[in-house]
Amino acid sequence: MKAALYPNFQKPNALSCAREACDVLAECGIEVTVSEIFRNDFADKSHIRFEDIKESAKTADVVLAIGGDGTILRCAKLLIGSDTKLLGINTGTLGFMAGLEANQLDKLSLLTTGDFEISQRMTLDVIHHSSEGDIAATVLNEVSARSGSFRICDFEVYSDEYLVGRYRADGVLFSTPSGSTAYALSAGGPVIEPDLECIEMTLICPHSLFSRATLFSPGRILRMKDTTVRDDSMVINVDGEHFISLRKDESIEICRGKNNINFIDIIGNSFHESLCKKMCKPIK
Repeated sequence: MKAALYPNFQKPNALSCAREACDVLAECGIEVTVSEIFRNDFADKSHIRFEDIKESAKTADVVLAIGGDGTILRCAKLLIGSDTKLLGINTGTLGFMAGLEANQLDKLSLLTTGDFEISQRMTLDVIHHSSEGDIAATVLNEVSARSGSFRICDFEVYSDEYLVGRYRADGVLFSTPSGSTAYALSAGGPVIEPDLECIEMTLICPHSLFSRATLFSPGRILRMKDTTVRDDSMVINVDGEHFISLRKDESIEICRGKNNINFIDIIGNSFHESLCKKMCKPIK
């Protein structure tokens, strides 16, 4: 069995957590690989092999993302199209997507026995059509569209080419069930169980008394068209990273992603139990 580490050493305790995880995995007879850029941090660990994470993501049985939810999202992008499983270890503030906390590393031994569950998380594909060609990206959480000048936007949303609505708002989010507990939750969207496949649309600060989040079947192809009568463009972000700047009358398409991400649930926490633990406690 092979495990690769994807640590974020900008997070508190991530380095000590990663080093301990390496020792626990090695004691279980699991081959451990770490990126070459971290060689100095693991130079004393003779059982570690150094390999580019992009290669490890294709060949490992599991990748351990050590950090916060942002670390897990970045790691997930490396696994798209592969059968490699993802296990998040939280050393950040919230770590809602993590399967383990930093003080639960002894549970890593369960990887060798198969005593864990797999949660398949759907993704979204977003495509921008332009005269210069198509640009595409895959997201695990959400596609966000907002004004680049922080002013109100006008846009239209279509479902399979049928008009859903014309809106004025600060922006709009198209989310997966996994993303329902991220930006969309802060924007007033519903909590959706990650196993329920759908596409969520949540308006950001809508200029309306009646706008509500909308759920679409995962088979729908959605299109968002910028109709703002200004020269500034809408900024499209994918999982928090810049994708493109959308000009007036340009559009993006959003549909169910072609690939799922396989998350490991190693301690058997239910979604609602984890939600209460992470969301209902005060952040220190």
